[in-house]
Amino acid sequence: MEQNNLFSNTFPAESNAPLAEKLRPKNFDDFYGQESLLGNNSLLRNAILNDKVGNIIFSGPPGVGKTTLIEIISSNTRSSLIKINAVLSSIKELRNEIQNAKERLNSANRKTILFIDEVHRFTAVQQDALLPSIENGTITFIGATTENPFFAVNKALISRARIFSLLPLSKYDLKKIIEKVIKYYSSLKESKTIEITEEAINHLIKFSGGDARNLINALEFGISITKENKHKIIFIDLVIAEDAIQKKNILYDKNGQNHFDVISAFIKSIRGSDPDAALYWLANMVEAGEDPNFIFRRLLISASEDIGLADPNAIVVVQSCCDAFDRVGFPEGLFFLSQASLYLAISPKSNSTKSIFKAVDVIKSKNISLVPNHLKNNATNYLNPHNYQGNWLKQEYLPIDLKGMKFWKPKDSGWEKNKNEDLRKRRKS
Repeated sequence: MEQNNLFSNTFPAESNAPLAEKLRPKNFDDFYGQESLLGNNSLLRNAILNDKVGNIIFSGPPGVGKTTLIEIISSNTRSSLIKINAVLSSIKELRNEIQNAKERLNSANRKTILFIDEVHRFTAVQQDALLPSIENGTITFIGATTENPFFAVNKALISRARIFSLLPLSKYDLKKIIEKVIKYYSSLKESKTIEITEEAINHLIKFSGGDARNLINALEFGISITKENKHKIIFIDLVIAEDAIQKKNILYDKNGQNHFDVISAFIKSIRGSDPDAALYWLANMVEAGEDPNFIFRRLLISASEDIGLADPNAIVVVQSCCDAFDRVGFPEGLFFLSQASLYLAISPKSNSTKSIFKAVDVIKSKNISLVPNHLKNNATNYLNPHNYQGNWLKQEYLPIDLKGMKFWKPKDSGWEKNKNEDLRKRRKS
């Protein structure tokens, strides 16, 4: 098999395919990133090279090598590799492929690897249809997903596959890919000389989000729209890089430390009741292309962790805004992100929901306490509060050895303050 090494002069023949497809690695020598999974003598690398691949799910963001790994597996296996896309395939097509795999195994003793891209898009019925053929060895299943497989994929399917999580590519890996693109253009029959500034390289890398495909597509576009100068050189500077990747130089990196710093500043601004700062950091994330679902997840956490019982309606507002965003999307969906953020920022604050962790610590550190007799199922000496004035009476609900212990530490603000005062009055009566 012909090797397509980064620094060789051999590249795929010119075609109408996108450059990212032309430059897709065919072997491990040409594969960048995922060193922890695919380094020399790693389990996964050896399994692929020795045609011992089992049932696998590759998870990770776009453009990090999931589909490329399938191509490398295809080059190193004697099995038939069948590719289907979960979005485009029906249950009928899936069953046909499984039947073909059975016939292939029986007639030619040849195994089948069934690769399902975007496997999280399969319905529960489609995922269940895979299980018998995986169980009896008719097919080897490989799936790829950009979602968290533990939430998006059938648990029965998860239990039958090894999960390998791929990470966004590093700055070092992406820089090598830029070099590869420049090398490709210099190797063409009508070669092009590309020069790119360090600023442009850093900008493309920063806003590619660790996605090799995104990076190559942006650089290909930048090169295509830039005319040669008088020295017959295509010069890519920061302005062209910004136009090519459609992101200005905002201080944000979706997969780097700054990503965590900005979301931290956003949540701390909400916690500190500063609506202006909250809007600033929100705008920073939105303009940098942050996933709105990620922002809403953090807002939901803040609604319970930072506002909690000071305003129990906070989490309802955030969830409603989240649902509304799903229905509307951008650009109008920005109103819902703004409303949820502002609501939390100006709400009274309480972190008393963290009281649960004290209860968990007690459970872990003490012997298991017995349920008091009057609280057991079908107990005859239980006093039902609904039978008493105000729906309340003094009665012990904790185990005997924990009597009098306090877990909940309410804050003196909002709805929680009023409810705690009512509770104290009842206990004193």
